[in-house]
Amino acid sequence: MTTGQIDSRYGDATATPPPWPEIERLLTDAQLYWIVTVRTDGRPHAVPLVGVWHEGAFAFCTGADEQKARNLDANPHVAVTTGSTGAQGWFSGTDVVVEGTAVRVTDAGALTALAAAWYAKYGEDWHFEVRGEEFVEVSSSGGATKGGVAEGGVAESGAPVYRVAPDKVLAFGGPHGQTRYRP
Repeated sequence: MTTGQIDSRYGDATATPPPWPEIERLLTDAQLYWIVTVRTDGRPHAVPLVGVWHEGAFAFCTGADEQKARNLDANPHVAVTTGSTGAQGWFSGTDVVVEGTAVRVTDAGALTALAAAWYAKYGEDWHFEVRGEEFVEVSSSGGATKGGVAEGGVAESGAPVYRVAPDKVLAFGGPHGQTRYRP
């Protein structure tokens, strides 16, 4: 990402923009994110989810029958947010918004790397295996794939995986107000 640019309409133009590695660390270390997708009727749909910042992009998975998956089928544009400023006060942290297009990941090598990244970050809480072109959860935390195996030993449906390369990243908080980063 390029050096951040402060938008003087929303912050102190004399402040120093947070360096990109600091913003990327926030994206990497976050335990919970929010994703905003767009319903077919144009209304927003916002939900919390887990994911990983991996190789310069945000990755997440969802059950194929979940609302966000249906939304992505019609409109792949998303905003992903994380941070603590709202909960702890304006000068206590930094909130980050990633805007981009969710693209389905189907390559076995890429999926395997992402499953390893999930495991490294969340451990057994969100442990996935790659089956075909999707994740199947082998832990029981998420419930989207019900541990990978239904009663009677029949495999459950998997979770499609998506990658969001940023078109734009916005950081909010502290004296810098709003800082924009572009690739």
